[in-house]
Amino acid sequence: MSDLERNLERAREYVARFEREGALHRIAGTSCASADGRTFETVSPVDGATLAQVARGGSAEIDRAAQAAAAAFGEWRAMPGAKRRKLLHAIADAIEARAEEIAFTECLDTGQALRFMAKAALRGAENFRFFADQAPSAQDGQSLFAPGQVNITRRTPIGPVGVITPWNTPFMLSTWKIAPALASGCTVVHKPAEFSPLTATLLVEIAEEAGLPPGVWNTVHGLGEEAGRALTEHEAIRAISFVGESRTGSMIMAQGAPTLKRVHFELGGKNPVIVFADADIERAVDAAVFMIYSLNGERCTSSSRLLVEASIHDDFCARVAERAARIPVGHPLDPKTVVGPLIHPVHERKVLSYFETARAEGATIATGGAKATGPGLEAGCFVQPTLFTGARNDMAIAQEEIFGPVLTAIPFETEEEAVRMANDVPYGLAGYLWTSDLARTLRITEALEAGMIWVNSENVRHLPAPFGGMKASGIGRDGGDWSFDFYMETKNISLATGAHNIPRLGG
Repeated sequence: MSDLERNLERAREYVARFEREGALHRIAGTSCASADGRTFETVSPVDGATLAQVARGGSAEIDRAAQAAAAAFGEWRAMPGAKRRKLLHAIADAIEARAEEIAFTECLDTGQALRFMAKAALRGAENFRFFADQAPSAQDGQSLFAPGQVNITRRTPIGPVGVITPWNTPFMLSTWKIAPALASGCTVVHKPAEFSPLTATLLVEIAEEAGLPPGVWNTVHGLGEEAGRALTEHEAIRAISFVGESRTGSMIMAQGAPTLKRVHFELGGKNPVIVFADADIERAVDAAVFMIYSLNGERCTSSSRLLVEASIHDDFCARVAERAARIPVGHPLDPKTVVGPLIHPVHERKVLSYFETARAEGATIATGGAKATGPGLEAGCFVQPTLFTGARNDMAIAQEEIFGPVLTAIPFETEEEAVRMANDVPYGLAGYLWTSDLARTLRITEALEAGMIWVNSENVRHLPAPFGGMKASGIGRDGGDWSFDFYMETKNISLATGAHNIPRLGG
Protein backbone atom coordinates (compact mmCIF):
# COMPACT_ATOMS: atom_id res chain seq x y z
CA MET A 1 0.00 0.00 0.00
CA SER A 2 1.38 3.41 -0.98
CA ASP A 3 1.60 6.41 1.33
CA LEU A 4 -1.30 8.01 -0.54
CA GLU A 5 -3.46 4.90 -0.19
CA ARG A 6 -2.74 4.69 3.54
CA ASN A 7 -3.51 8.37 4.03
CA LEU A 8 -6.73 8.08 2.05
CA GLU A 9 -7.86 5.17 4.16
CA ARG A 10 -7.27 7.10 7.36
CA ALA A 11 -8.88 10.26 5.98
CA ARG A 12 -12.03 8.38 4.99
CA GLU A 13 -12.30 7.06 8.55
CA TYR A 14 -12.14 10.62 9.87
CA VAL A 15 -14.73 12.10 7.51
CA ALA A 16 -17.11 9.14 7.77
CA ARG A 17 -18.78 10.78 10.78
CA PHE A 18 -19.62 13.82 8.68
CA GLU A 19 -21.00 11.63 5.91
CA ARG A 20 -23.28 9.94 8.47
CA GLU A 21 -24.23 12.84 10.72
CA GLY A 22 -23.54 15.94 8.68
CA ALA A 23 -21.84 19.03 10.08
CA LEU A 24 -24.02 20.59 12.75
CA HIS A 25 -24.12 23.88 14.59
CA ARG A 26 -22.79 24.01 18.14
CA ILE A 27 -24.87 26.36 20.29
CA ALA A 28 -24.75 26.57 24.09
CA GLY A 29 -22.90 23.27 24.28
CA THR A 30 -25.36 21.34 22.09
CA SER A 31 -24.99 20.11 18.51
CA CYS A 32 -28.08 20.92 16.48
CA ALA A 33 -29.51 21.18 13.00
CA SER A 34 -31.11 24.34 11.68
CA ALA A 35 -34.65 25.00 12.88
CA ASP A 36 -35.98 24.84 9.32
CA GLY A 37 -33.92 21.73 8.47
CA ARG A 38 -32.04 23.39 5.62
CA THR A 39 -28.57 22.17 4.65
CA PHE A 40 -25.92 22.77 2.01
CA GLU A 41 -23.23 20.48 0.62
CA THR A 42 -19.53 20.70 1.17
CA VAL A 43 -17.65 18.97 -1.63
CA SER A 44 -14.05 17.87 -1.91
CA PRO A 45 -12.14 19.79 -4.58
CA VAL A 46 -10.13 16.61 -5.19
CA ASP A 47 -12.94 14.89 -7.09
CA GLY A 48 -16.16 16.81 -6.47
CA ALA A 49 -17.49 14.16 -4.09
CA THR A 50 -19.87 15.29 -1.36
CA LEU A 51 -18.18 15.15 2.05
CA ALA A 52 -21.14 16.20 4.17
CA GLN A 53 -24.48 17.90 4.39
CA VAL A 54 -23.88 21.03 6.46
CA ALA A 55 -26.53 22.71 8.59
CA ARG A 56 -27.53 25.97 6.86
CA GLY A 57 -27.98 28.49 9.62
CA GLY A 58 -29.77 31.80 9.42
CA SER A 59 -31.03 34.54 11.67
CA ALA A 60 -32.72 32.09 14.08
CA GLU A 61 -29.53 30.13 14.73
CA ILE A 62 -27.40 33.28 14.96
CA ASP A 63 -29.84 34.75 17.47
CA ARG A 64 -29.68 31.62 19.63
CA ALA A 65 -25.89 31.60 19.45
CA ALA A 66 -25.60 35.32 20.24
CA GLN A 67 -27.94 34.96 23.20
CA ALA A 68 -25.92 31.97 24.43
CA ALA A 69 -22.69 33.98 24.14
CA ALA A 70 -24.28 36.90 26.00
CA ALA A 71 -25.53 34.61 28.78
CA ALA A 72 -22.09 33.03 29.20
CA PHE A 73 -20.18 36.32 29.09
CA GLY A 74 -20.60 37.38 32.72
CA GLU A 75 -19.15 34.21 34.20
CA TRP A 76 -16.41 33.89 31.57
CA ARG A 77 -15.18 37.50 31.93
CA ALA A 78 -15.13 37.07 35.74
CA MET A 79 -13.02 33.92 35.58
CA PRO A 80 -9.47 34.62 36.79
CA GLY A 81 -6.99 34.90 33.95
CA ALA A 82 -4.90 32.08 35.40
CA LYS A 83 -7.88 29.73 35.15
CA ARG A 84 -8.55 30.80 31.55
CA ARG A 85 -4.88 30.15 30.82
CA LYS A 86 -5.20 26.60 32.12
CA LEU A 87 -8.29 25.95 30.01
CA LEU A 88 -6.70 27.33 26.83
CA HIS A 89 -3.60 25.17 27.35
CA ALA A 90 -5.92 22.17 27.73
CA ILE A 91 -7.46 23.07 24.35
CA ALA A 92 -3.97 23.22 22.83
CA ASP A 93 -3.19 19.77 24.24
CA ALA A 94 -6.41 18.40 22.77
CA ILE A 95 -5.65 19.93 19.36
CA GLU A 96 -2.26 18.26 19.30
CA ALA A 97 -3.83 14.91 20.26
CA ARG A 98 -6.08 15.08 17.18
CA ALA A 99 -3.57 16.67 14.80
CA GLU A 100 -3.76 13.92 12.18
CA GLU A 101 -7.56 13.98 12.11
CA ILE A 102 -7.53 17.75 11.69
CA ALA A 103 -4.90 17.67 8.93
CA PHE A 104 -6.48 14.86 6.90
CA THR A 105 -9.96 16.37 7.17
CA GLU A 106 -8.67 19.76 6.08
CA CYS A 107 -6.84 18.26 3.11
CA LEU A 108 -10.03 16.69 1.76
CA ASP A 109 -12.17 19.76 2.50
CA THR A 110 -9.80 22.44 1.16
CA GLY A 111 -7.46 20.68 -1.28
CA GLN A 112 -4.38 21.95 0.57
CA ALA A 113 -1.37 19.64 0.47
CA LEU A 114 -0.63 17.47 3.51
CA ARG A 115 2.95 18.76 3.69
CA PHE A 116 1.48 22.12 4.76
CA MET A 117 -1.70 20.99 6.55
CA ALA A 118 0.28 18.60 8.76
CA LYS A 119 1.56 21.73 10.48
CA ALA A 120 -1.81 23.50 10.63
CA ALA A 121 -2.99 21.78 13.81
CA LEU A 122 0.33 22.42 15.50
CA ARG A 123 0.17 26.09 14.48
CA GLY A 124 -3.34 26.20 15.93
CA ALA A 125 -2.14 24.72 19.21
CA GLU A 126 0.72 27.21 19.26
CA ASN A 127 -1.78 30.08 18.86
CA PHE A 128 -3.76 28.85 21.85
CA ARG A 129 -0.63 28.45 23.99
CA PHE A 130 0.68 31.91 23.13
CA PHE A 131 -2.55 33.73 23.97
CA ALA A 132 -3.23 31.49 26.97
CA ASP A 133 -0.02 32.74 28.56
CA GLN A 134 -1.19 36.34 28.08
CA ALA A 135 -4.58 35.76 29.73
CA PRO A 136 -3.51 36.54 33.34
CA SER A 137 -2.13 39.96 32.33
CA ALA A 138 -4.53 40.82 29.48
CA GLN A 139 -6.54 43.23 31.64
CA ASP A 140 -3.49 44.97 33.11
CA GLY A 141 -3.04 48.67 32.41
CA GLN A 142 -0.77 51.58 33.26
CA SER A 143 -0.28 54.16 36.01
CA LEU A 144 -0.07 57.69 34.66
CA PHE A 145 0.96 60.46 37.08
CA ALA A 146 -0.02 64.11 36.76
CA PRO A 147 -0.01 67.04 39.21
CA GLY A 148 -2.64 66.34 41.84
CA GLN A 149 -3.83 63.06 40.35
CA VAL A 150 -2.96 59.48 39.44
CA ASN A 151 -4.58 57.86 36.42
CA ILE A 152 -4.97 54.09 36.37
CA THR A 153 -5.89 52.33 33.14
CA ARG A 154 -7.48 48.91 32.92
CA ARG A 155 -8.71 46.81 30.03
CA THR A 156 -12.00 44.93 30.09
CA PRO A 157 -13.37 42.46 27.51
CA ILE A 158 -15.71 44.11 25.04
CA GLY A 159 -18.40 41.39 25.21
CA PRO A 160 -19.73 38.73 22.83
CA VAL A 161 -17.90 38.95 19.51
CA GLY A 162 -18.47 37.54 16.04
CA VAL A 163 -15.63 35.79 14.21
CA ILE A 164 -15.99 35.10 10.47
CA THR A 165 -13.16 33.01 9.04
CA PRO A 166 -12.12 32.19 5.44
CA TRP A 167 -11.87 28.94 3.51
CA ASN A 168 -8.08 28.89 3.09
CA THR A 169 -6.27 27.16 6.01
CA PRO A 170 -9.50 27.53 8.03
CA PHE A 171 -8.41 25.63 11.14
CA MET A 172 -5.28 27.66 11.81
CA LEU A 173 -6.94 30.99 11.02
CA SER A 174 -9.86 30.18 13.32
CA THR A 175 -7.48 29.60 16.23
CA TRP A 176 -5.60 32.80 15.35
CA LYS A 177 -8.82 34.79 15.84
CA ILE A 178 -10.64 32.87 18.57
CA ALA A 179 -7.77 32.17 20.99
CA PRO A 180 -7.12 35.87 21.84
CA ALA A 181 -10.87 36.53 22.10
CA LEU A 182 -11.21 33.81 24.71
CA ALA A 183 -8.00 34.81 26.50
CA SER A 184 -9.29 38.38 26.84
CA GLY A 185 -12.56 37.23 28.42
CA CYS A 186 -14.85 37.59 25.41
CA THR A 187 -17.37 34.98 24.31
CA VAL A 188 -17.60 34.00 20.65
CA VAL A 189 -20.01 33.25 17.83
CA HIS A 190 -18.01 31.72 14.98
CA LYS A 191 -19.27 31.63 11.39
CA PRO A 192 -16.85 29.54 9.30
CA ALA A 193 -16.62 29.75 5.51
CA GLU A 194 -19.15 27.59 3.71
CA PHE A 195 -16.53 26.16 1.29
CA SER A 196 -14.55 24.44 4.10
CA PRO A 197 -16.65 24.03 7.26
CA LEU A 198 -15.60 20.65 8.63
CA THR A 199 -12.62 21.49 10.84
CA ALA A 200 -14.57 24.32 12.49
CA THR A 201 -16.92 21.63 13.79
CA LEU A 202 -13.92 19.68 15.10
CA LEU A 203 -12.43 22.77 16.74
CA VAL A 204 -15.39 23.78 18.90
CA GLU A 205 -15.92 20.12 19.81
CA ILE A 206 -12.28 19.86 20.92
CA ALA A 207 -12.57 23.06 22.99
CA GLU A 208 -15.63 21.88 24.90
CA GLU A 209 -14.20 18.40 25.48
CA ALA A 210 -11.15 20.15 26.97
CA GLY A 211 -13.43 21.88 29.50
CA LEU A 212 -14.59 25.14 27.89
CA PRO A 213 -17.98 26.04 29.43
CA PRO A 214 -21.05 25.76 27.16
CA GLY A 215 -22.01 28.98 25.40
CA VAL A 216 -18.57 30.56 25.64
CA TRP A 217 -17.88 29.43 22.07
CA ASN A 218 -20.70 28.84 19.59
CA THR A 219 -20.38 27.82 15.94
CA VAL A 220 -23.06 28.48 13.33
CA HIS A 221 -22.60 27.24 9.77
CA GLY A 222 -24.21 28.98 6.84
CA LEU A 223 -23.89 31.27 3.86
CA GLY A 224 -22.41 34.73 4.13
CA GLU A 225 -25.53 36.57 2.99
CA GLU A 226 -27.64 34.65 5.52
CA ALA A 227 -25.79 33.60 8.67
CA GLY A 228 -22.93 36.04 8.11
CA ARG A 229 -25.19 39.04 7.66
CA ALA A 230 -27.34 38.06 10.66
CA LEU A 231 -24.20 37.92 12.78
CA THR A 232 -22.87 41.31 11.67
CA GLU A 233 -26.25 42.93 12.31
CA HIS A 234 -27.06 41.29 15.67
CA GLU A 235 -27.32 43.84 18.46
CA ALA A 236 -25.84 41.51 21.11
CA ILE A 237 -22.58 41.17 19.16
CA ARG A 238 -20.17 43.97 20.06
CA ALA A 239 -17.44 43.43 17.48
CA ILE A 240 -16.75 41.52 14.26
CA SER A 241 -13.40 40.03 13.30
CA PHE A 242 -13.37 39.02 9.65
CA VAL A 243 -10.84 37.44 7.30
CA GLY A 244 -11.73 37.39 3.62
CA GLU A 245 -12.25 39.49 0.51
CA SER A 246 -12.05 43.28 0.59
CA ARG A 247 -15.49 43.65 -1.02
CA THR A 248 -17.05 41.50 1.71
CA GLY A 249 -15.27 43.54 4.37
CA SER A 250 -16.88 46.68 2.99
CA MET A 251 -20.31 45.03 3.17
CA ILE A 252 -19.73 43.90 6.75
CA MET A 253 -18.74 47.42 7.78
CA ALA A 254 -21.99 48.77 6.36
CA GLN A 255 -24.05 46.02 8.00
CA GLY A 256 -22.46 46.64 11.40
CA ALA A 257 -22.76 50.42 11.24
CA PRO A 258 -26.31 50.73 12.69
CA THR A 259 -25.16 48.95 15.88
CA LEU A 260 -21.78 50.75 15.91
CA LYS A 261 -19.81 47.52 15.90
CA ARG A 262 -16.06 47.56 16.22
CA VAL A 263 -14.54 45.80 13.19
CA HIS A 264 -11.23 44.11 12.49
CA PHE A 265 -10.56 43.16 8.88
CA GLU A 266 -7.80 41.05 7.37
CA LEU A 267 -8.57 41.38 3.68
CA GLY A 268 -6.98 40.86 0.29
CA GLY A 269 -3.54 41.49 -1.05
CA LYS A 270 -1.54 41.85 -4.26
CA ASN A 271 1.82 41.67 -2.57
CA PRO A 272 5.08 42.54 -4.34
CA VAL A 273 8.39 40.76 -4.00
CA ILE A 274 11.04 43.25 -5.10
CA VAL A 275 14.36 41.78 -6.21
CA PHE A 276 17.46 43.90 -6.85
CA ALA A 277 20.53 42.73 -8.73
CA ASP A 278 22.64 42.78 -5.57
CA ALA A 279 20.40 40.23 -3.81
CA ASP A 280 21.27 36.65 -2.98
CA ILE A 281 19.63 35.45 -6.18
CA GLU A 282 19.34 31.76 -5.34
CA ARG A 283 17.61 32.44 -2.02
CA ALA A 284 15.40 35.07 -3.65
CA VAL A 285 14.28 32.54 -6.25
CA ASP A 286 13.53 30.03 -3.49
CA ALA A 287 11.45 32.59 -1.59
CA ALA A 288 9.58 33.89 -4.64
CA VAL A 289 8.61 30.34 -5.65
CA PHE A 290 7.66 29.31 -2.13
CA MET A 291 5.53 32.38 -1.38
CA ILE A 292 3.28 31.97 -4.44
CA TYR A 293 3.12 28.23 -5.09
CA SER A 294 2.90 26.90 -1.53
CA LEU A 295 -0.63 26.59 -0.09
CA ASN A 296 -1.88 26.62 -3.71
CA GLY A 297 -1.28 30.38 -3.76
CA GLU A 298 -4.50 30.67 -1.76
CA ARG A 299 -3.27 32.97 0.99
CA CYS A 300 -3.48 36.69 1.53
CA THR A 301 0.28 37.15 2.05
CA SER A 302 1.36 35.34 -1.13
CA SER A 303 3.89 37.30 -3.20
CA SER A 304 1.82 37.41 -6.37
CA ARG A 305 3.75 40.21 -8.13
CA LEU A 306 7.42 39.69 -8.93
CA LEU A 307 9.19 43.03 -9.51
CA VAL A 308 12.74 42.33 -10.73
CA GLU A 309 15.55 44.73 -11.62
CA ALA A 310 15.80 44.76 -15.41
CA SER A 311 19.43 43.62 -15.58
CA ILE A 312 18.57 40.27 -13.98
CA HIS A 313 14.88 40.02 -14.94
CA ASP A 314 15.12 37.48 -17.76
CA ASP A 315 17.47 35.13 -15.95
CA PHE A 316 15.50 35.36 -12.70
CA CYS A 317 12.19 34.64 -14.45
CA ALA A 318 13.73 31.71 -16.31
CA ARG A 319 14.77 30.20 -12.99
CA VAL A 320 11.32 30.70 -11.50
CA ALA A 321 9.62 29.23 -14.59
CA GLU A 322 11.89 26.18 -14.56
CA ARG A 323 11.20 25.63 -10.87
CA ALA A 324 7.44 26.15 -11.24
CA ALA A 325 7.22 23.68 -14.13
CA ARG A 326 8.65 20.94 -11.88
CA ILE A 327 6.33 21.50 -8.91
CA PRO A 328 4.32 18.30 -8.23
CA VAL A 329 0.57 18.80 -8.67
CA GLY A 330 -1.62 16.06 -7.26
CA HIS A 331 -3.79 14.61 -4.55
CA PRO A 332 -3.39 16.64 -1.34
CA LEU A 333 -2.88 13.48 0.76
CA ASP A 334 0.09 12.38 -1.35
CA PRO A 335 3.22 13.38 0.62
CA LYS A 336 4.92 14.32 -2.67
CA THR A 337 2.25 16.88 -3.65
CA VAL A 338 3.05 20.58 -3.38
CA VAL A 339 0.06 22.07 -5.23
CA GLY A 340 -3.32 20.43 -4.67
CA PRO A 341 -6.71 21.34 -6.11
CA LEU A 342 -8.15 24.82 -5.61
CA ILE A 343 -10.91 25.11 -3.04
CA HIS A 344 -14.04 24.92 -5.22
CA PRO A 345 -15.13 24.85 -8.89
CA VAL A 346 -16.34 28.46 -8.57
CA HIS A 347 -12.87 29.58 -7.53
CA GLU A 348 -11.18 27.37 -10.11
CA ARG A 349 -13.18 29.07 -12.87
CA LYS A 350 -12.13 32.47 -11.53
CA VAL A 351 -8.42 31.57 -11.57
CA LEU A 352 -8.59 29.95 -15.01
CA SER A 353 -10.29 33.06 -16.42
CA TYR A 354 -7.14 35.10 -15.77
CA PHE A 355 -5.20 33.03 -18.31
CA GLU A 356 -7.38 34.36 -21.12
CA THR A 357 -7.20 37.82 -19.56
CA ALA A 358 -3.39 37.66 -19.60
CA ARG A 359 -3.30 36.68 -23.25
CA ALA A 360 -5.78 39.39 -24.18
CA GLU A 361 -3.70 42.01 -22.33
CA GLY A 362 -0.54 40.95 -24.18
CA ALA A 363 1.32 39.13 -21.41
CA THR A 364 3.32 35.98 -22.02
CA ILE A 365 2.64 32.73 -20.21
CA ALA A 366 6.15 31.51 -19.43
CA THR A 367 4.89 28.32 -17.80
CA GLY A 368 1.53 26.85 -16.83
CA GLY A 369 -1.53 28.79 -17.87
CA ALA A 370 -3.97 25.89 -18.03
CA LYS A 371 -5.93 23.39 -16.01
CA ALA A 372 -3.67 20.61 -14.73
CA THR A 373 -4.38 17.22 -16.26
CA GLY A 374 -3.22 13.67 -15.75
CA PRO A 375 -4.17 10.50 -13.90
CA GLY A 376 -6.36 11.29 -10.88
CA LEU A 377 -6.73 14.98 -11.75
CA GLU A 378 -9.64 14.88 -14.21
CA ALA A 379 -12.49 15.43 -11.75
CA GLY A 380 -10.76 17.93 -9.46
CA CYS A 381 -10.02 21.65 -9.40
CA PHE A 382 -6.35 21.34 -10.38
CA VAL A 383 -4.52 24.31 -11.95
CA GLN A 384 -0.95 24.42 -13.21
CA PRO A 385 1.57 26.63 -11.37
CA THR A 386 1.77 29.63 -13.67
CA LEU A 387 4.16 32.50 -14.40
CA PHE A 388 3.19 35.54 -16.48
CA THR A 389 5.99 37.60 -18.04
CA GLY A 390 5.96 40.60 -20.36
CA ALA A 391 3.42 42.21 -18.05
CA ARG A 392 2.73 45.81 -17.05
CA ASN A 393 1.60 46.96 -13.63
CA ASP A 394 -1.67 48.36 -15.02
CA MET A 395 -2.82 44.94 -16.29
CA ALA A 396 -5.61 43.09 -14.47
CA ILE A 397 -3.18 40.24 -13.72
CA ALA A 398 -1.03 42.76 -11.78
CA GLN A 399 -3.85 44.67 -10.09
CA GLU A 400 -6.42 42.06 -9.09
CA GLU A 401 -6.11 39.37 -6.43
CA ILE A 402 -6.16 36.06 -8.33
CA PHE A 403 -5.65 33.92 -5.20
CA GLY A 404 -4.11 30.93 -6.89
CA PRO A 405 -0.69 29.56 -7.95
CA VAL A 406 -0.23 32.43 -10.40
CA LEU A 407 2.70 34.88 -10.45
CA THR A 408 3.05 38.05 -12.54
CA ALA A 409 6.60 39.27 -13.28
CA ILE A 410 7.41 42.89 -14.20
CA PRO A 411 10.86 44.47 -14.74
CA PHE A 412 11.95 47.79 -13.23
CA GLU A 413 14.91 50.07 -13.94
CA THR A 414 15.25 52.19 -10.81
CA GLU A 415 14.52 52.05 -7.11
CA GLU A 416 11.92 54.79 -7.51
CA GLU A 417 10.12 52.84 -10.23
CA ALA A 418 10.09 49.69 -8.09
CA VAL A 419 8.49 51.56 -5.17
CA ARG A 420 5.97 53.29 -7.43
CA MET A 421 4.84 49.98 -8.96
CA ALA A 422 4.78 48.22 -5.60
CA ASN A 423 2.44 50.86 -4.19
CA ASP A 424 0.31 51.28 -7.33
CA VAL A 425 -2.39 48.73 -6.38
CA PRO A 426 -5.50 49.01 -4.17
CA TYR A 427 -3.95 46.72 -1.55
CA GLY A 428 -1.28 47.15 1.11
CA LEU A 429 -0.95 43.94 3.09
CA ALA A 430 2.60 42.62 2.69
CA GLY A 431 5.82 43.25 0.81
CA TYR A 432 9.05 41.31 0.31
CA LEU A 433 12.39 42.95 -0.45
CA TRP A 434 15.62 41.31 -1.60
CA THR A 435 18.79 43.42 -1.54
CA SER A 436 22.15 43.54 0.23
CA ASP A 437 22.12 47.36 0.44
CA LEU A 438 21.16 48.46 3.98
CA ALA A 439 20.52 52.09 3.06
CA ARG A 440 18.23 51.00 0.22
CA THR A 441 16.43 48.66 2.61
CA LEU A 442 15.69 51.54 4.97
CA ARG A 443 14.50 53.81 2.16
CA ILE A 444 12.22 51.23 0.56
CA THR A 445 10.68 49.83 3.73
CA GLU A 446 9.85 53.40 4.75
CA ALA A 447 8.24 54.11 1.37
CA LEU A 448 6.26 50.88 0.85
CA GLU A 449 2.56 51.07 1.60
CA ALA A 450 2.30 47.71 3.34
CA GLY A 451 1.49 46.67 6.88
CA MET A 452 4.17 43.94 6.90
CA ILE A 453 7.49 43.80 5.08
CA TRP A 454 9.97 40.94 5.06
CA VAL A 455 13.55 41.72 4.02
CA ASN A 456 15.67 38.90 2.56
CA SER A 457 13.13 36.38 3.83
CA GLU A 458 9.93 34.59 2.99
CA ASN A 459 6.95 35.07 5.33
CA VAL A 460 8.25 33.96 8.73
CA ARG A 461 5.69 34.76 11.42
CA HIS A 462 6.54 35.86 14.95
CA LEU A 463 3.40 35.69 17.11
CA PRO A 464 4.06 38.82 19.21
CA ALA A 465 4.55 40.93 16.06
CA PRO A 466 1.65 42.90 14.51
CA PHE A 467 -0.11 41.33 11.51
CA GLY A 468 -2.35 43.40 9.23
CA GLY A 469 -2.51 45.69 6.26
CA MET A 470 -3.20 49.13 4.85
CA LYS A 471 -5.61 50.47 2.22
CA ALA A 472 -7.99 47.77 0.92
CA SER A 473 -6.08 45.09 2.81
CA GLY A 474 -7.73 45.70 6.13
CA ILE A 475 -8.25 47.52 9.40
CA GLY A 476 -6.44 46.72 12.64
CA ARG A 477 -3.68 44.38 13.68
CA ASP A 478 -3.49 40.83 15.04
CA GLY A 479 -0.70 39.32 17.08
CA GLY A 480 0.63 39.90 20.57
CA ASP A 481 -0.96 42.77 22.46
CA TRP A 482 -2.51 44.13 19.25
CA SER A 483 -5.09 41.32 19.36
CA PHE A 484 -6.13 42.31 22.87
CA ASP A 485 -6.53 45.94 21.81
CA PHE A 486 -9.34 44.82 19.52
CA TYR A 487 -11.15 42.48 21.92
CA MET A 488 -10.93 44.80 24.94
CA GLU A 489 -12.02 48.27 26.03
CA THR A 490 -9.57 50.55 27.84
CA LYS A 491 -10.93 52.26 30.94
CA ASN A 492 -9.27 55.17 32.78
CA ILE A 493 -9.75 55.86 36.50
CA SER A 494 -8.52 59.26 37.73
CA LEU A 495 -7.71 59.53 41.47
CA ALA A 496 -7.21 62.94 43.07
CA THR A 497 -4.11 63.09 45.27
CA GLY A 498 -4.79 66.59 46.58
CA ALA A 499 -7.47 69.25 46.79
CA HIS A 500 -8.23 70.73 43.41
CA ASN A 501 -9.48 74.29 43.04
CA ILE A 502 -12.99 73.51 41.84
CA PRO A 503 -14.71 76.53 40.29
CA ARG A 504 -17.82 77.40 42.29
CA LEU A 505 -20.73 77.99 39.97
CA GLY A 506 -23.96 79.67 40.97
CA GLY A 507 -22.73 80.47 44.54
